[in-house]
Amino acid sequence: MSFISRNHPQQVAARGPLDEVDDRETHPDDFARWDARYGPFTLDVAAAHHNAKCPRYFTRADDGLVQSWAGERVWCNPPYSNLAAWTEKAWREMGRDCRGIVMLLPANRCEQPWWQRWVEPWRDRPQYELGVTLTTEFLAGQLRFIKPGATEIKPNERPPFGCVLLIWTRGYEVRR
Repeated sequence: MSFISRNHPQQVAARGPLDEVDDRETHPDDFARWDARYGPFTLDVAAAHHNAKCPRYFTRADDGLVQSWAGERVWCNPPYSNLAAWTEKAWREMGRDCRGIVMLLPANRCEQPWWQRWVEPWRDRPQYELGVTLTTEFLAGQLRFIKPGATEIKPNERPPFGCVLLIWTRGYEVRR
């Protein structure tokens, strides 16, 4: 008897965005640490009015997937219902004129086709033809996110997964 692995339906269902899943505000303390280390960020490309981390930001209505990120240092905590499109978009923008991107993703999706196509072959290796390096930073513990309408995180509101930062930089240095 052989075992066939399958992804959970939430990971593969084509259901479109759901605010209760996709509207995850990055805690200000976490963002401040990453902004100091990788920023300063100039554009939040996947925000809502109540959770934007930069003065310039794109909401769902603006659709950061169709906007240009040229010349920007980008922060992105994308909707987890559509991670493939956001990682592909990051590569397209880095191939143009984007100054850098940091993307916060769930770390339990590494087996997914989008990760295998847009992250795994390229991570922690310079891409000389683009002049870009993608670094992965798996974060310790489980982050806490602020739910829509809340001002603080309550007990037991951690997601059931760890997180990873994808860091696209210009040049050939792997950032650690």
